[in-house]
Amino acid sequence: MTSKGGIVAFLARFREVGILFFLAVVVVLTTLKAPRFLQWDNLSSILLDVPLLITIAMGMTMVIISRNIDLSVGSMMGLSAMVVGMTLRANPNLPILVAMLIGIGAGAALGAVNGTLIAFLRVPAIIATLGTLSIYRGIIFILSDGKSINSQDLPDALTFLAKPAITKIPIIVVIALLVVLLAHLFLRTQRTGRDIFAIGSNPNAARLRGVPVTKTLFLVFLITGAVSGLAGFMYTARFAFVDPAQAGTGFELSVIAATVIGGTAIFGGAGSALGTLLGCLLLGVINNALAITDLNQMWQLAVYGAIILIAVYTDSLIRNRLGKPVKESA
Repeated sequence: MTSKGGIVAFLARFREVGILFFLAVVVVLTTLKAPRFLQWDNLSSILLDVPLLITIAMGMTMVIISRNIDLSVGSMMGLSAMVVGMTLRANPNLPILVAMLIGIGAGAALGAVNGTLIAFLRVPAIIATLGTLSIYRGIIFILSDGKSINSQDLPDALTFLAKPAITKIPIIVVIALLVVLLAHLFLRTQRTGRDIFAIGSNPNAARLRGVPVTKTLFLVFLITGAVSGLAGFMYTARFAFVDPAQAGTGFELSVIAATVIGGTAIFGGAGSALGTLLGCLLLGVINNALAITDLNQMWQLAVYGAIILIAVYTDSLIRNRLGKPVKESA
């Protein structure tokens, strides 16, 4: 194998190590320019920003592994957040666990619509979810009548979830890590999880092997909707404010960028929950670094676009050199 081929093989097998290395570089360079980066107040800000990204990215990982895309995750999160906020405003004594289940249920229902369009009606995922992105965003305005949910509309028990607990770690961070654990176990130990990889690697071959492709794809989009709904609940707790015009707007780009940073093959068939977790952390650190070093925040979109292009090119390079995608490794 040539030297270049060896580098490609290394990238394919040790993506997580590369992400950790780049994360360390970003942390060191940012700290040198802005020493306050490592202060607890700033680190806690990062901890509060990434749980929403992590939670939805677990679903997006499954979607992209299956050789699909979901552009509606931001709108699903925003609509679920509005549903949770309006429900708690009308029922302030509602148990928080019930509110969380309502958010998950709302997201799952929206994900089921996506799954039906894509799995059963065979509408291309990018077209279907581009359409539902706008539809769900419109429903937010119709449902809310264009009015925001404010902090005084929400119970303290909800906003407490985004405050440091006894261990100084907010509960929404714990929730996000539990989602990562469940996604990891699902992809690693469950037959359906392995079926997702088979579909992404070769849908036709998966069908010949008896993989229930239609049902599995429907489940993938259902799960993605459910975690987007959970993120909507967490969004309401995190910000104690839901603006129909802003909640979740453009969030899908951040989710896709974090997922492909984490090594999920944009062409399907490869990815891991651990890699996506690291991708989310890296993106969260980059966002914070842009802010704390007083760089123009408009660079964020350029950074996301560049990251996606680099990830697609790297994945293509790996496939051309190795002839097949790298299987799930975490």
